[in-house]
Amino acid sequence: MNLNQFTVKAQEAVVDAQSLAVKKSHQTVDPEHLLFTLLNQEDSLVSETLSKLQAKLPSLLLKEVEQELEKKPQVHGNVQTYLSPTLNKVLVQSEEESKGLRDDFISTEHLFLALFSLKEGPVAALLTKNRVNKQAFLDALKKIRGSQRVTDQNPEEKYNALEKYCRDLTQSASNGRLDPVIGRDSEIRRVIQVLSR
Repeated sequence: MNLNQFTVKAQEAVVDAQSLAVKKSHQTVDPEHLLFTLLNQEDSLVSETLSKLQAKLPSLLLKEVEQELEKKPQVHGNVQTYLSPTLNKVLVQSEEESKGLRDDFISTEHLFLALFSLKEGPVAALLTKNRVNKQAFLDALKKIRGSQRVTDQNPEEKYNALEKYCRDLTQSASNGRLDPVIGRDSEIRRVIQVLSR
């Protein structure tokens, strides 16, 4: 598995999962660590997609994953942390998910989709308990991504660019939050003309 195939956010998620395991004195980095970091990432595409399914789902899942992490046994002393075989399978599966969506790089959504390949264990139980299924996640993801593909290491910046960096004036007007001066160019020009005499 080559980390250069991962997007910047996906690399951060894997590194953060390992850091979390070290911080909590866990001997192995498990899928629970990865799920926690995917949900906890800043500007997380996974959280945004899950929010489309159910508004409070990301925070609910985050709490439950945190509880699962607290149940894990802690190892004290100078112990080296390593990837669990289960997480290794998830990382390999994420490459398959990337190919399935015809993407050039493995992104955070591919890592999350790969978690659905787990048929047993805490992550599978959490996803089943909260009624999160792969097809619903894919449908919500397609609404966010549209027809865009992951062709570079920073694709997350391109998703929903209009919503992130622009204001919807039509929506603001319908909500009554639009400044009454916007869209009144002729009146503004007339006021400037009168005042400049």
